[in-house]
Amino acid sequence: QEPGEEVTAKLTLVDLAGSERAKKTGAEGTRLKEGININKGLFVLGQVVSSLSELGQNSVSCESGSIHVKYRDSKLTRLLQDSLGGKPLDSFVPFFRKSYLCF
Repeated sequence: QEPGEEVTAKLTLVDLAGSERAKKTGAEGTRLKEGININKGLFVLGQVVSSLSELGQNSVSCESGSIHVKYRDSKLTRLLQDSLGGKPLDSFVPFFRKSYLCF
């Protein structure tokens, strides 16, 4: 790094609360739809992370077409696309808390 060179960083925080099982929470209406969308986003996020790990293990690039990373399948992965893949200095650190009442 040169003196006076500008360094930028990006921090993305995502709250995924509300991803419990709908039957156990008794959610209805808008809250039910919100929970369904959060669960869909989490499912797609898992697929994206899995695809990226396959790319890393096989040393295959996205351009080769052998593995497709489906960032566009949910709003969550579309928003996190820059943070999930691309730059070599990116980090993705998930934090999970298991709720025994809702799973």
